[in-house]
Amino acid sequence: MTRAVRLGPRSLLTLALVSAVGVVAFGWPFLAPPTSRVGTHTQDAPWLFAGLLVLLVAVVAAAIAESGLGPKAVAMLGVLAATGAALRPIGAGTAGIEPMFFLMVLSGRVLGPGFGFVLGNVTMFASALLTGGVGPWMPFQMLAMGWFTMGAGLLPGPDRTRGRAEVRVLAAYGFLAAFAYGTAMNMAGWPFMGALASNIAFDPHAGVPANLARFVTYCLATSLGWDLGRALVTVVLTLTLGPALLRALRRATRRAAFEAPVTFEASER
Repeated sequence: MTRAVRLGPRSLLTLALVSAVGVVAFGWPFLAPPTSRVGTHTQDAPWLFAGLLVLLVAVVAAAIAESGLGPKAVAMLGVLAATGAALRPIGAGTAGIEPMFFLMVLSGRVLGPGFGFVLGNVTMFASALLTGGVGPWMPFQMLAMGWFTMGAGLLPGPDRTRGRAEVRVLAAYGFLAAFAYGTAMNMAGWPFMGALASNIAFDPHAGVPANLARFVTYCLATSLGWDLGRALVTVVLTLTLGPALLRALRRATRRAAFEAPVTFEASER
């Protein structure tokens, strides 16, 4: 049986802190009252970027420092992150064709939610460096991809569901999570539209129902096609390549024996 990589209490606590800050960072337009000066948030974006990036680095550092990610797991993390970063530019700018998402789903399923979160944000960070996509949006992408990959590791029945049934569950998750990722990233950029599209832009003086209606319209008008393409590509790749890749990941995990203690035999003289 393949066992997911487990993270220690310090790593899990840091992960929870990052997630809590991320929820606030993504959802502040619906959390701040209309009387607050949320319009000035644009000036705070660089500080938010720096703060989130520091927290994300803390997650990785804490995870590596604990027993859950030993040298073998770190090596696996590097290989999968590099592969995901290399896959991302393949469909960049082409109707949501992003093959890296199906790799994140399968990796999170096999290696667990803690490893999945670290893998998701490290992969997005590496791909941003590879494609030159470094900017204030990068920590939001890292958080969203971390949640995306972590969610696959939280799916029920890792020891009972196998074969085509498991692949279908992962495909369904990938379809829904691809839309969730796109919605989260829309939420990160939507408040900064300003006067570009006044009828669907964030209105700091409007209430939550009005802004929610604006946000839904914004998503339908700007990213529905892209999100649908991402979701369909994730489903097709999961159904076709998923069984073979799941077997390969589980075989590699068993051979690596992440949780096996390292022992040294005394040499005879």
